[in-house]
Amino acid sequence: MKKILVILLALAIVPAAFAAGRAKSHKTKKKMAKTCQVVPAKRLINRLNKVTAAGLIIFGHDDDPVYGHGWCGDKDRSDVKSVCGDYPGIMNWDLGMIEKCADKELDGVPFDRIRSEVVVQDARGGINTFSWHPRNPVTGGDAWDVKNDSTVHLCITDEAMNDTLRTWIGRAADFIGSLRDAKGNRIPVVFRPWHEMNGSWFWWGAKHCSIQDYVALWQITREVFDKKGINNVVWAYSPNIVANKTEYLATYPGDKYVDLLGADCYQFNDEKGTNDYIKNLTSSLDAATAVAKEHGKLVALTETGCQTLKVADWWMGVLYPVMVKYPICYVTVWRNAHDKNEHFFAPYPGQASAPSFVKFYNDKKTVFAREMKTIK
Repeated sequence: MKKILVILLALAIVPAAFAAGRAKSHKTKKKMAKTCQVVPAKRLINRLNKVTAAGLIIFGHDDDPVYGHGWCGDKDRSDVKSVCGDYPGIMNWDLGMIEKCADKELDGVPFDRIRSEVVVQDARGGINTFSWHPRNPVTGGDAWDVKNDSTVHLCITDEAMNDTLRTWIGRAADFIGSLRDAKGNRIPVVFRPWHEMNGSWFWWGAKHCSIQDYVALWQITREVFDKKGINNVVWAYSPNIVANKTEYLATYPGDKYVDLLGADCYQFNDEKGTNDYIKNLTSSLDAATAVAKEHGKLVALTETGCQTLKVADWWMGVLYPVMVKYPICYVTVWRNAHDKNEHFFAPYPGQASAPSFVKFYNDKKTVFAREMKTIK
């Protein structure tokens, strides 16, 4: 209760014109409010701007309520909740395999279950985000199949492949557009396609795709969504680790296509990798924050984590001191696999970093599901 009161106080002192950074007339405010009611994406942007202006950071976790360390498919369960007593304020989902009209996404979660959990998360006041690891349309392999260095170029220039790409994007758009609450209103989400493009582990990565073709890929994606009238998407652009603004902006598709600037950064090699992680996270958030300020965008730590969390104080001793230096609206860690014992990024009961995570949860700056209803 004390933490909720602190958050309410922080929100209360945020100026009504936080998003624009200047005073607006009463008439303009009413017009903005009406617009946010009509357009779900703008309503979510409004909420995230409030979070930033209040100096708060929402915690997110990938696939949080559908499986975890040693369990799968249970109802009303979450490793995060089991440790701190609350669900994450943000839940990330993946659309991989939606392009193939599959019943389940690439990690085996039924899309019907994702849909139902999106509705539940939205009803509790939480936010949903989506990533996408689509199959390689040229080779037929997965998102990590990089045998063909011309996949994106062919999808842009070859008529048949372009049709396939647009069909696949259309299926992703249809799913996101179909997400509705109990009243039939579209649920706003953050969508982060074609992420970590400056790495080369995906078929849309730097060594397999020119900057021109990558920008065209984004433009086609927006074109397909926009033609379908999908108005519940906040668009996120998120490179992997960068050293500066120039690197960050190298593949930026343009302000008209992007709403939120993300950063993806992981810690490797357990304790030995701490200094490198802090360095990489700092340079990436420096760049993302600077660009966001110049371009009037939201900023977030869209994907991060320390696999196996062998650094016991990782939450408060490593991640927290860096993230609170920046105006990020949320931080999301990756999934807790149920079938890979060493593949987890959030603690579970008894895990070494759980005490640090509880302190992270109790901190006045972090926001979890229980506090989300205070942010409207």
